[in-house]
Amino acid sequence: MTRVCLTTPLSDEAVRALRIGQQVLISGVIYTGRDAAHKRLVELLDQGKELPIDLKGQIIYYVGPSPAPPGKVIGSAGPTTSGRMDAYTPLLIEQGLKGMIGKGARSENVIKAMQEYGAVYFGAIGGAAALIARSIQEAKVVAYPDLGPEAIHRLVVKDFPAIVVNDILGGDLYQEGKKLYTLE
Repeated sequence: MTRVCLTTPLSDEAVRALRIGQQVLISGVIYTGRDAAHKRLVELLDQGKELPIDLKGQIIYYVGPSPAPPGKVIGSAGPTTSGRMDAYTPLLIEQGLKGMIGKGARSENVIKAMQEYGAVYFGAIGGAAALIARSIQEAKVVAYPDLGPEAIHRLVVKDFPAIVVNDILGGDLYQEGKKLYTLE
């Protein structure tokens, strides 16, 4: 399978073309966000207020980066477990979010929202935080600085490595992987 180069913001066509198992290199702007930031975003939507970032076509990376050491843009930036965001994610997908990057399986509600609204979930390699940080060229806090590392950061990335775990057809790489090793 060939590696796919993606540029953000993601178009509907780009998302529709992705399939589980594909390796991708993402370039452009992505945003960070963990559960505390997600909770605040959903609260704003529930109150009918505007979000601090435009989610249309965007990717959120589930990460709480460590502080940047001298001469670096960012510290370690490895993925966190995506399931912690599952209660909030369907509403954000409905608002135009096209991609998420993290680790671990997603809930059925998130998978259904990806199918309904056209979004994709990418897996990043846990334990490779320093390596992943090399693809981050710029990092700036754009919302909720009081959350420290869990603030929303705007990252400019070049060739950020990930793999498609869930596609808009309902494909699930975790489930397919299990089938390869299940004896029946």
